[in-house]
Amino acid sequence: MSKEAANTALDASRTDASQAPADAGDAGYSKDLKARHVNMIAIGGAIGTGLFLGAGGRLHSAGPALAVAYLVCGVFAYLVVRALGEMVVYRPSSGSFVSYAREFLGEKGAYVAGWMYFLNWSMTGIADITAIALYTQYWSAFTTIPQWVLALIALAVVLGVNLISVKYFGEMEFWFAIIKVATLVAFLFVGIFLIATQHPIDGQTPGLSMITDHGGFMPSGTMSVILVMQGVVFAYAALELVGVAAGETADPQKVVPRAVNSIMWRVGLFYCGSVVLLALLLPSSVYSSDESPFVTLFSKLGVGGIGDIMNLVVLTAAMSSLNSGLYSTGRILRSMAMSGSAPKFTARMNRSQVPYGGILLTAGVGVLGVGLNYLLPHDAFEIVIEVSSIGIIGTWVMIMVAHLAFVRRAKQGLIKRPSFRLPWSPVTEIVTIVFLLLVLGLMWNDPDTGRKTLMLIPVIVVLLVAGWFAARRRIRREATQELAKLTDGE
Repeated sequence: MSKEAANTALDASRTDASQAPADAGDAGYSKDLKARHVNMIAIGGAIGTGLFLGAGGRLHSAGPALAVAYLVCGVFAYLVVRALGEMVVYRPSSGSFVSYAREFLGEKGAYVAGWMYFLNWSMTGIADITAIALYTQYWSAFTTIPQWVLALIALAVVLGVNLISVKYFGEMEFWFAIIKVATLVAFLFVGIFLIATQHPIDGQTPGLSMITDHGGFMPSGTMSVILVMQGVVFAYAALELVGVAAGETADPQKVVPRAVNSIMWRVGLFYCGSVVLLALLLPSSVYSSDESPFVTLFSKLGVGGIGDIMNLVVLTAAMSSLNSGLYSTGRILRSMAMSGSAPKFTARMNRSQVPYGGILLTAGVGVLGVGLNYLLPHDAFEIVIEVSSIGIIGTWVMIMVAHLAFVRRAKQGLIKRPSFRLPWSPVTEIVTIVFLLLVLGLMWNDPDTGRKTLMLIPVIVVLLVAGWFAARRRIRREATQELAKLTDGE
């Protein structure tokens, strides 16, 4: 059969959403994630170390205007997840955007999307175990334990949970999310109470004076706000996890739209609301990148034990992020391996229907992160955060490009778009892609870390090209076998 005939056959099988092609990587999964799991995974993805830890340094750099940066980036993050959500409703898949990139952009698109996502989460995983080690050393009982040992213990614990079953992952993430949400809700109430009662904090009265008397809304200028955008985008990484989790829930067509639609108000309430309150309670210059802004605030309140409680919460947030990263990359790598664009062993599943091969590969990179903690304990976190930002921006761009191709197919009458849609397509996708590329480009204005990070892009491109040529023969073999199955079915 010629290439043109094969494409015609493939297109003919996709003329209706109900006849959407199956992803070979979806076979063998259980459907043990319940609606409450997926909803809390969506919340957990919107609340992580980017807020609990990263907001401190960003508040110090950008001032109260950080709330605007969170809002702007939050809107674009929502649009990315909304686009992904539409494709999930069209065809749920544990391969998520990699599976959709394969269908609408071809295997090269799936290859790029998948490995950029792996880059993001493998680096984020190192950041998470580093953060966990740092948080643990907050308590004097752990200060004598080397940072790399604590990082290794954290990796081993979360790896074990992921390998047991998806149900354990879902329960772990559910309770992690409950802790994070409960903490932020409590903080919002306490913060409003402190402002309403004018309760002094560290000898100062909270309120608008914390902003007006300390440099105003943008104490360091507009550029400082723009420069933190890259870090803010990283704070929203993991929102796309909803699309991956949909492949292991029984009723994704109902669960996913609800989870996606709830993201915007969570962004407004938890991120923007928290930053505004933090700015009203203490001068932004008081916060720092070395400590969670919530720990800073409650420690200055002078209430015994509050700093310890908040440190436990940020520790939970980091564990949640690591948990999510191992889960999602395991599913993404399996989808890629089934088409030949990832190592064959990453397609393997255990008796509990967990793709342990991909999970172990990500954990293996985490072990390298343990080594990084041993060699550079003070710089490990910042190094990997910068690199992971390239991965998440690349992934989000690929999601929007895949959605553009998805909409084009629908306009050609080859597929049918579901009622749950990304509004104002194709303008929405184009504007979002431009915004994400601008954020990436703006990193050049940061001579310390941003420029060094951007200089890694050519290296990443070379590695992707080399990897593609190395895997090309296997990809063609898998494609030939899939085409044979399709023609036999006809």
